[in-house]
Amino acid sequence: MESKAARCLCMLAMLLVAGLGAARGAGECGRVPADRMALKLAPCAAATQNPRAKVAPGCCAQIRSIGRSPKCLCAVMLSSTARQAGVKPAVAMTIPKRCALANRPIGYKCG
Repeated sequence: MESKAARCLCMLAMLLVAGLGAARGAGECGRVPADRMALKLAPCAAATQNPRAKVAPGCCAQIRSIGRSPKCLCAVMLSSTARQAGVKPAVAMTIPKRCALANRPIGYKCG
């Protein structure tokens, strides 16, 4: 009887660990954490701090990719990686418009 209870407890622990791993794997940007996605915005450094700065073509390409999901874009712009890099979220959220993206999230507010 004791081994049956031990097996049940072990199985419950395994399910709990598997559930926690799955929950961590599906964030705003899918399986990629927002902090790691923020690293892809390196070409946008000047444009995230100055609303008058020219937006680099490489930046627009990354914004086009990330901007398919407004939740992901917000998570990236508000991530600790972005904060540490000096990103100003209000300025950063103007980049999709400055890149002239036709399918940009209009009126979407972060935070």
